[in-house]
Amino acid sequence: MKNLFRILPVVLAVFFMSFKGDKSDKPDMHVVDQIKNEGYNHSQVMETLFELTDVNGPRLTGSTGMKNAEKWASEKLAGWGLEHAAIEPWGGFGKGWEINKSYVAMTAPYYQQLIAVPRAWTPGTNGLVSGSAVLVKIDSAPDMEKYTGKLRGKIVVLSMNVEPKLNFTPDAKRLADTDLVKMEQEKMPVETPKDTAKKPAQPRMSPVNRRKMIDSFLYAEGATAVVSGGRGTMGTVFTSNGASRAWDAKPVLPEMEMGYEHLARLIRLLDAGKEVSLEMDTKTTFLMADSVENVVVAEIPGTDPKLKDELVIIGGHMDSWHAATGATDNGMGSAVMMEVARILKAIDVKPRRTIRIVLWSGEEQGLLGSRGYVKNHFGNRLTMELKPEQEKVSAYYNLDNGGGKIRGIYAQNNEAVVPIFKEWLKPFADSGATTVTIKNTGSTDHISFDEVGIPGFQFIQDPLEYGTRTHHTNMDSYDRASKSDLMQASVIIASFVYNTAMRDEKMPRKPLPKVNPSTTSYMR
Repeated sequence: MKNLFRILPVVLAVFFMSFKGDKSDKPDMHVVDQIKNEGYNHSQVMETLFELTDVNGPRLTGSTGMKNAEKWASEKLAGWGLEHAAIEPWGGFGKGWEINKSYVAMTAPYYQQLIAVPRAWTPGTNGLVSGSAVLVKIDSAPDMEKYTGKLRGKIVVLSMNVEPKLNFTPDAKRLADTDLVKMEQEKMPVETPKDTAKKPAQPRMSPVNRRKMIDSFLYAEGATAVVSGGRGTMGTVFTSNGASRAWDAKPVLPEMEMGYEHLARLIRLLDAGKEVSLEMDTKTTFLMADSVENVVVAEIPGTDPKLKDELVIIGGHMDSWHAATGATDNGMGSAVMMEVARILKAIDVKPRRTIRIVLWSGEEQGLLGSRGYVKNHFGNRLTMELKPEQEKVSAYYNLDNGGGKIRGIYAQNNEAVVPIFKEWLKPFADSGATTVTIKNTGSTDHISFDEVGIPGFQFIQDPLEYGTRTHHTNMDSYDRASKSDLMQASVIIASFVYNTAMRDEKMPRKPLPKVNPSTTSYMR
């Protein structure tokens, strides 16, 4: 018995030491409950979304709307008590662009106002223009010959090769349990060596270069304007970029991107040999004064003398396309991240590490804002020359997949974070957030951090109508928001951020990407 009492303290010490890692990652339920109470009972996420979208309007990078939104967001964060709120430049961008007026209609064989949006960075018509419509189909350079000398003063209708099918599935959906199980069962990808014995494919003109060729031809032929189409049916128009924002960009014609049903009607009439007349009045402005773009930054300072210089960063891109107010892409992600900061400040957390929120611009043009910010602060993704601050970042969390509630998180091929994230999701199982997948997800701002070896993560969200109705469309408005989903997302992310800020150690990291000198790029 005496021997038992002698060894018992040792046994207990070993026992508790063996659980040290688990213990440090168990959520502080007192704080989680505070976060839930503030996030569910005193939420301001919808008010924030209203101000960002309905009040500020579209936020194309470089536009007046984006500048206004940056000023508003910086003042809002400072008003909530965050420190060091600032608008910080990240680099040059090119010409800004915005819409001041937009109208197009068919005037013959009868009058019909048409659903269309000017393509970004295309000029306006300089007043009301009208003319006969002509159908143009150009797949390659030889096709241009049949239109030479026939387009002056005409409004060109570009032919479409897409015929939509009847849709028997709902526009909106939530992830089923089977979807989540499949994601969770994903394995780490295995890299396979490339087959160098294969013959290189014959070079073909890319769609982008083919379209540049068409634009130059139509401009040289003296056409008045262009009407084109793309994805989207039932009045939904997916907007896009129609010209370069570069200072030395070649001139192009005014162009409207039109809803499928209206464009298809014009094509059918013209194919049948009917006379079709259109009128158009668009005004767009190129903003030439300042090519430098910005991010919005604010902080909740850390309190631990040893850890306060380390960072937990959250963010979402605040820029949008121009056909609507950019609610699901990505006003909702930005509003949620602002709400995360508000919640943590409202409950007066004392994080060991500094919590920083950054709201991006230039995401829609290729992650330009986050890549510029990361290059300025943490390292160059192309050369992997890292700055001392790179080592100070524990993790970056991003939200940018619409307005659906969180169902889990992508581990971004970082196996060591999987058990940590599973532990952190446990308090939210009742809200449907349980899944940790090893999978990568791309195309948004967490990639800019991952590219320089900083753990960057994006949350799994219910898609709702994101891919079918709202992503880059004229339907991307405040009305597509689900308040309960945004509150749930705010609460979960606030908990993840707090947990990350309080850990004894920074989040585990993957090996640094390796530089490939032959291409000046990086690879895993």
